[in-house]
Amino acid sequence: MALSRRWPRRRVQTVVSRVTVCWKWVSVDGGDVDPRWSGVSPADEAALEVGLQLAGTDDVTVVCVGPAEADTVLRDALAAGAHHAVRINATTAASNDIALAIAALAHDADLVVCGDYSLDRGTGSVPAYVAAHLGAAQALGLVHIDPSSSPLRVIRRLDGGRREVLDVPTPAVLSVEGSVARLRRAPLAASLRAKTAEIRVSPGPAAAEDMAQITAYRPRARQLPAPAGGTLARVRNILDIGAAEQTHAETVTLEPSDAAALVIEQLDEWGYLGEQPAD
Repeated sequence: MALSRRWPRRRVQTVVSRVTVCWKWVSVDGGDVDPRWSGVSPADEAALEVGLQLAGTDDVTVVCVGPAEADTVLRDALAAGAHHAVRINATTAASNDIALAIAALAHDADLVVCGDYSLDRGTGSVPAYVAAHLGAAQALGLVHIDPSSSPLRVIRRLDGGRREVLDVPTPAVLSVEGSVARLRRAPLAASLRAKTAEIRVSPGPAAAEDMAQITAYRPRARQLPAPAGGTLARVRNILDIGAAEQTHAETVTLEPSDAAALVIEQLDEWGYLGEQPAD
């Protein structure tokens, strides 16, 4: 009887040619820009490390949305191993407009890697918008990426402690949590070169984000009967004089349908319902 030996399948590392990493620069204090209180989130740094691990050639581009002060973190990205840095000159813009600007820069990328949250705890909707504009696959909220798999195998966090395993084709947009990877430490020589490296500036979207207008709570207006009676009676009614002898509470025992009808009748008497529109 002949025996055959089954060799384990060799796993080939996923290699992509072009990777675009998306960063969002945030000034935490919200006032004057202070480098001690501004920067990018650990999730954004993890996205860069993932991009560097997956890139097969010298083509990792970091795109950062922010003002001129964001050049500091872009130089940190160049020192860590990124090959190109682009800053989208914008501070306030809608997520879809930002994603459209990123998609224009990443139209030829095999992978777009983003952090799943920013320091200002934004909506996290930009990666999905970028995928839609690029017509690419998307895998969002990732907690693990296996760079040795082909196609790229990732694990996504679901509600209730569940996980979802996906094989992601390229081109694709990924968003990762900060625990996925830790950004490598930049060598001294690379840090010195990054101080004079070129950072390309791309104009931001023209559409500004509509700011929500928040007003104080205003209860629904009540319908009150027209004044009636003499002046003294009206003043006594407004000041509720003599109301101590009145009983404002009533205990009744009714069937559910009768109780509902009584509630509606009382609300109508108090003026909360108003006139119902005709059919």
